[in-house]
Amino acid sequence: MRLYLIIIFILNSFCISAQRVCDMDNYEKHNFQLQVAGRDPQSPDGIPPRDTSVNEIITIPVVIHVLFNNEAQNISDAQVLSQIDVLNRDFRMLNTDKADVPAVFKSRAADARIMFCLAQVDPEGRPTTGILRRYTKLPVFMVADDMKFKSKGGSDAWDSRNYLNIWVCAMFGRTMGYATPPGGDPLKDGVVISPDVFGDKGRVRGDFNKGRTATHEIGHWLGLRHIWGDDDCGDDGIWDTPKQMSYNFGCPTFPRVSYCSVDNNGDMYMNFMDLTNDACMNMFSNGQKSKMRSQFALGKPRNSFLRSYRCDGSLASGAPLPQDTLPLPAVKKVDPVSIFPNPVLTEVTVQAKEDETLIGKTAVVYNNTGTVMLSCVLQSKKAVIPMNKLLPGIYILKIGAAADQKVFKLVKM
Repeated sequence: MRLYLIIIFILNSFCISAQRVCDMDNYEKHNFQLQVAGRDPQSPDGIPPRDTSVNEIITIPVVIHVLFNNEAQNISDAQVLSQIDVLNRDFRMLNTDKADVPAVFKSRAADARIMFCLAQVDPEGRPTTGILRRYTKLPVFMVADDMKFKSKGGSDAWDSRNYLNIWVCAMFGRTMGYATPPGGDPLKDGVVISPDVFGDKGRVRGDFNKGRTATHEIGHWLGLRHIWGDDDCGDDGIWDTPKQMSYNFGCPTFPRVSYCSVDNNGDMYMNFMDLTNDACMNMFSNGQKSKMRSQFALGKPRNSFLRSYRCDGSLASGAPLPQDTLPLPAVKKVDPVSIFPNPVLTEVTVQAKEDETLIGKTAVVYNNTGTVMLSCVLQSKKAVIPMNKLLPGIYILKIGAAADQKVFKLVKM
């Protein structure tokens, strides 16, 4: 009997190691106190509140706090940007795997009409990339919000009425992420994600390499519960998500029917608010869309985001805020890179003195909301980037990543 129990324990431990762990229910139970009544409905800029328009596309400025104790935790800008791309696809139902939604649920799949951009203006009105990097002496953080305070080895939140704060940091145990529900302490408001499940490029792992952990946690940040309601045959309060026995792990086979299924269609395990693998998540429902968008209505906790201009870099002034960085050995002087012409009509030329400065580096052009418009790998020290298909406006060109990244502002005529 004793040997049997040991074997069962080992097998159970093996299975658990590959499961998604969202600590939202535990965090909410022990740390969250509703504070909606005490929050200032006015934005800090004195802009009066307004209500949402029907099917308005809501854009949320995001600031990413990358907290690192070693090089592996200091994820690249490209990995950060890949996460923003994932969010914009998932919340706008532009994800290609929406084709995998079972036929019986396709009519319930929704474009939430919510988008995300890296902030271009910091709380002091200075220009920013929306990515903050801070070295921390802590190798891991507990699920206790210490990462949200510089005094505790983390990084202080930017004004949570105007920014979605996302802390990317290593966490103790198997937790991949958690979020604060709407209406909580503004100094703690935001989302926490482990660096190895953030985005779909770079240092991401196994079954959680498509950026869906952040999609899931931001769903919580916008008021959604786990689809099973965190209870046996529970209810998440959404009219078009079927009741299910509990969470699902891995990649179930459709239909997955349990004793509390309302019909033969069973669980909506492909919903972003279940706990399946990234490759098996592909939809929000219409009811979830309504719930998330309701947080932006007049008097609701996320209404101030309708008045946030932090995605518009043209409104920034002064010098960027310096960051804490990991001490690194001195490097040789960087080879300068020039671009011309600027303003540009059809194409822009990028040129350097040395081949190694540009060859093999990725050039990415973003619009002023942080959306990737085009990217290419440079093949020589003098390369041409076509821009003839882009609309007139202001664009940002980034070449390379991390310490040797070059950033240029382009004006497309």
